[in-house]
Amino acid sequence: MSSDTDLYGPKILLIGASGAGKTYALGTLVDWAAKQTPPISVRALFVESGLETLLGYWADRDRKVPDNLAYHVVKSKAVPLASLIEAAKKVGMLSYEGLTKSVDPNRSENNPYEALLMALANFPDDRTGKKLGNIGEWKSDTILAVDSLSELAWSAMKMVIGSKPTASPSDYGVAQNNLINLLRYLTQGFPPTVVMTAHIQRQTDEVTGTTKLMTKAIGKAMADDIPQLFSETIGAVRDGGAWWWDTQNPNLDTKTRYLPIAAKIKPDFAQIMDKWKKRGAA
Repeated sequence: MSSDTDLYGPKILLIGASGAGKTYALGTLVDWAAKQTPPISVRALFVESGLETLLGYWADRDRKVPDNLAYHVVKSKAVPLASLIEAAKKVGMLSYEGLTKSVDPNRSENNPYEALLMALANFPDDRTGKKLGNIGEWKSDTILAVDSLSELAWSAMKMVIGSKPTASPSDYGVAQNNLINLLRYLTQGFPPTVVMTAHIQRQTDEVTGTTKLMTKAIGKAMADDIPQLFSETIGAVRDGGAWWWDTQNPNLDTKTRYLPIAAKIKPDFAQIMDKWKKRGAA
């Protein structure tokens, strides 16, 4: 699966609450890719602190981390104490309208969204120190994993407001537009397989009183737009001491082209990738 005419890789969104095994399951993706001939490279971009969890997948099994895994952690500086103090002063002095119109003049000094875009422009492998090139030049024989969409959303918002204590509707609009543009880039006409993790948010229907589980992003407005960009939207669930994938939960916007419609699916990316490979061969 290496030519320009090969079937483009699936675009998978794995959503669930904290502790549902989303990052840990990425280990099954790396293992599957390592077994292919030739091995498929997996490049994992961490926007939150999930690297330890992924590496633990092999440490827990007393196994060596496969050589086909490359990873990069986007490190963002915490908001300086001086900025927090300045924000607190504004809250005590300004009206809500004044707060929404205020601007953090130092927001460009720590722009996590720009940092992650620069990482995609020439992916730096923290493991080897090598640069793996622009993701736009990668082919379908490469896999990009992003952990997580929720932190991508936070980065896009911080790019706009910095340490400003609140956000205006226009701030949300700018951040949402930048985030959805990146998601469209990664899911529409992008040859490599993309796997992205995301947290969930709960929204109550005011009419029926039922709870809807939605992808956590920037506000609730764009949550409906995200699943449709992916070929797979899978729920990750922890049930006591067991972990499952779910594609039939009526309260969750799921979709699948490779998995069965079921409630208790083994959390293993191999079942998706094997079917993708089979279709590509056909």
